Amino acid sequence: MKNYNYLLIPLLFAMQFYSQPQGCTDVLAQNYNTSAVVNNGSCTYAQATVFPDTTVQLPGVVSETSGLALWNGYLYTHNDSNDSSLYALDTLTASVNQIIALPGVVNYDWEDITHDSEYFYIGDFGNNANGNRQNLRIIKVRKSSLSDLTPEIDYINFTYSNQTDFTPAGGNNTNFDCEAFIATQDSLYLFTKQWLSRQTSVYALPKTAGSYSAELKTTYNVDGLITGAAYIEDKKLIVLIGYSTLLQPFFYLLYDFNGNDFFSGNKRKVNISAPFHQTEGITTTDGLHYFVSNERFMQAPFVNVQPKLGYYDLSAFFENYLSEADLGSQTNSKDAVMLYPNPTDGTLHIVLRDDTLSTGFEITDMAGKTVMKGTLRSKDSVIDISALQDGVYMFSIDTYKGKAWRLVKES
Repeated sequence: MKNYNYLLIPLLFAMQFYSQPQGCTDVLAQNYNTSAVVNNGSCTYAQATVFPDTTVQLPGVVSETSGLALWNGYLYTHNDSNDSSLYALDTLTASVNQIIALPGVVNYDWEDITHDSEYFYIGDFGNNANGNRQNLRIIKVRKSSLSDLTPEIDYINFTYSNQTDFTPAGGNNTNFDCEAFIATQDSLYLFTKQWLSRQTSVYALPKTAGSYSAELKTTYNVDGLITGAAYIEDKKLIVLIGYSTLLQPFFYLLYDFNGNDFFSGNKRKVNISAPFHQTEGITTTDGLHYFVSNERFMQAPFVNVQPKLGYYDLSAFFENYLSEADLGSQTNSKDAVMLYPNPTDGTLHIVLRDDTLSTGFEITDMAGKTVMKGTLRSKDSVIDISALQDGVYMFSIDTYKGKAWRLVKES
């Protein structure tokens, strides 16, 4: 008799997944579901606008800045045409620290730069002139070769798997333009700038040199033009940047998604208070703070926006999510602290790990105000929170500084 038990394993995992309550799991959402365990991507959000914490003017030599990457303490950027160099900028003053020429490389239309532990990838895939480029490519530069000023360069050439018509379409009249991409462990993912539909499509490419057909993964309506992307792989977090047809810039936040299905989790559009800023580059190291560059934009007689580097704090949108993600990366949260029942109407049991027998605890509301604190003196403790108003709180213990568990009080 054949043994089919191995076929049951994925089925059992799937049954367990779908048997858990699904819904919006983001406490910042308008439709947050306190009972949901599995995020089904249904969260909706109130409108929000952010302002730059600081801005500095970029040097004229990078007035057409079109991408940003943070590496070794410097911001690397490039122009989008007629210049085949990378520029290393000071993160505080934006002054040019180093200019790295890429000999023999042509800049047809460089639109973004991303990187992994070994390589820079430069997206020479701007396609807004007529939408019919047939020399789309990504330039691959080994980082270690930059130190001796002899860049090791290779190419990833590609076409779009679903583009069959290469008739010239005229300027800004195509859905096959691209200005944003990210690098994962084994692939590159492109986010298109769709002038006609105001959507973005995600295409996948290998990271190895060669010629490929970019595989269409998904399309999503972002109601805008996507121009840059920042990614933290282990946090399941992407921040896209772009602007409307009226040059109203925005962030598009993607987080808590499944695998590489980037639009399966939370999706939130946040406006940037910087009208007529043609935002082009974005990068981050911690997921909370972002550098954003905009190129020069002039529209006589009233608009003259200089190229600038802005610094933005998005902690209000990500701090809670990243705290939970950090905890998950260090230790399984179920093993670290277990709260039950949750939601609770008053009595809360706290079960700690075996190696955490006595520690301070704190409960804060969503504004960060401490509403209760004390000491847990045993592995299994009970506290009374009946005096708290109904709502969502964050529970933390001293043993895991900066980490928090969501707690819901319901009468």
